[in-house]
Amino acid sequence: MSEPLLYRVEDGLARITLNRPQRLNAFNADLAHAWAQATVAAVGDSAVGAILIEGEGRAFCAGGDVIDMATGMRRPEDIESLAHVINRGINALVSSSVPVVAAAHGTTAGGGLGILLASDYAVVGSDSRFGSLYANIGLTPDLSVSAHLAAAVGQRRALQIVLSDRLLTAAEAVEWGIAAEAVGEGEAPAIADAVRARAEEVARFWLSGAFGAYGQAKRLIRSRPERAFTAQLDEEARTIAEAFGGTEAQAMIAAFANRSAKR
Repeated sequence: MSEPLLYRVEDGLARITLNRPQRLNAFNADLAHAWAQATVAAVGDSAVGAILIEGEGRAFCAGGDVIDMATGMRRPEDIESLAHVINRGINALVSSSVPVVAAAHGTTAGGGLGILLASDYAVVGSDSRFGSLYANIGLTPDLSVSAHLAAAVGQRRALQIVLSDRLLTAAEAVEWGIAAEAVGEGEAPAIADAVRARAEEVARFWLSGAFGAYGQAKRLIRSRPERAFTAQLDEEARTIAEAFGGTEAQAMIAAFANRSAKR
């Protein structure tokens, strides 16, 4: 039996691969616990400067495994407990100072939308589709969808998604702010490859530059709701001062000044 999630770190990039392709990478208990473990490990590893999340097979993530719910989870408490496990991973990503890119090919639905929105930059396939679909099986949004969807697309558009069975196209997902860009052409496997390649290119761009500064910029944006406006200004001032005192900024500032002096 294959592992439900694959995790590896190479040259500063932590790659998290949802690996239940036969179930469209839908979450069961095994994947939930592996997800929580991998995400916490990635954000806690000083060698990791960027994180890439992807799905194996023909889809990114279809949310929760409905078949598993029907056959293996008899009590409401089971669903709640599983959601809390997955939420540990989502919270680890969102509250960290490590930038996260998602490579979302194929379909993303239900809780998979929450996983996608936990990334800071989403690359999707030109043939991808995105939706809520919770009410289709009598359930309500979870895995950060109610928290992050309206922040990404606005309240009215979020309501359009969760109050219907509509699936957004890739172009609509980019227009609405769910995804940063849509790539790929041709058959589904070629599009999936293009999505993964572009997502890795984004991650390598972060790693090749001031990845510490990118991470702190992500943290400032993500944590803004926790602070009043004046407190946010204070946090910005503290963070830029801390960055200025670091070796990364000092080296880059000196290089910039040197180039400017030669013009």
